[in-house]
Amino acid sequence: MFTISRAPYLLALTLGIALAASPLASVAQISLSITIAPPPLPVYEQPPMVEDGDIWTPGYWSYGPDGYFWVPGTWVQAPEAGLLWTPGYWGWNDGFFVFNAGYWGPHIGFYGGVNYGFGYTGHGYEGGYWRDRQFFYNQSVNNVNVTVVHNVYTKTVINNVTVNNVSFNGGNGGVSAQPTREEDSAAREPHRAPTAPQVQHHEMASSNHALLASVNQGKPEIAATQKPADFSGRGVVKASRTGAPGGAPVTRELTTQPAAMAPAAKAPAAMAPAATPPARPAPMVHASELPKAMPRTPVPSGDAARDEANQREQAILQSRHDQERQALQQKQDQEHAQVAQQKAGQPQAQQLEQQHQQQTQQLQQRHATEQQKLQQTQETQQRRAPEQPKDNRRPNN
Repeated sequence: MFTISRAPYLLALTLGIALAASPLASVAQISLSITIAPPPLPVYEQPPMVEDGDIWTPGYWSYGPDGYFWVPGTWVQAPEAGLLWTPGYWGWNDGFFVFNAGYWGPHIGFYGGVNYGFGYTGHGYEGGYWRDRQFFYNQSVNNVNVTVVHNVYTKTVINNVTVNNVSFNGGNGGVSAQPTREEDSAAREPHRAPTAPQVQHHEMASSNHALLASVNQGKPEIAATQKPADFSGRGVVKASRTGAPGGAPVTRELTTQPAAMAPAAKAPAAMAPAATPPARPAPMVHASELPKAMPRTPVPSGDAARDEANQREQAILQSRHDQERQALQQKQDQEHAQVAQQKAGQPQAQQLEQQHQQQTQQLQQRHATEQQKLQQTQETQQRRAPEQPKDNRRPNN
């Protein structure tokens, strides 16, 4: 096996992944939004591929009732020939960390500029390509057994990367990448949701106590697997170390060698995990600092009426949040004016600022909770909704 240390990226599938076998859709999938940054990505080796046609899907941090948990990287069969996997990513948006779910599509879209390694360098994919319904593997970035799989090639990937394993885009300490024109174009193409094996893989990870970040401290024992939802046996790879959670980043030139030709690389001493926690965004003090709520697109259900109702509920919630934010902003502005008019001293002014910060954080947290609750309610309704019966009657002549 060989090791590739991956840098900035943000991840964690969510309830939106439950739409496993959904038809092609071009609607963006956005799921949970929270205020706590995901941990750095751990460093691990890629297990060898076991079946021709498998595509590597990198591991990521997901979020559940007990906090962040690791979803191991794994090899997955594409839903059909010609489709590639665009990983999901966490992004700082509208005062929260929002997860943008991954998807299958004809081209690689934007995944936050995060360098997952193994061909996912932050933009595009260097791990292989489709030709005549057959996938060709770049053995420089994939652990492929060339005695079994012969549709391989060697292309050395050279990329100047900042190795700090940050797992989110934007905000304080996140990746600053923006989508390219090609990635914007790919985002508008028809997409497929994660496959059934990917859904099962995520569900198993969510129920595995050892994969909680609070338990493994960012170094999961199951960092990657050869097959989806197979968390035991020889195909399981554990993390070699945690990702660097901050401090001065290390810039290096990433040049990979074929798996069969190079031993596992040792992590440089300069990349040893730091003891400081990941950077967190500065807290908002006033309601005026809270950005206006951005429209959130519910995950498509395949039912046009339900999708329209979900969008209406999202719009109503967004409008109410904006009104509450504006009301608090007006109240705080009036209190500032009163203090200035009264020429209050420094202690009174500081006390007012503390009150405003508490008010703003409470509003921000309540809005995040309400948004998450609405998303979970809508997705639960989608899973419980009965399938429409098919009319198999022959038409009357």
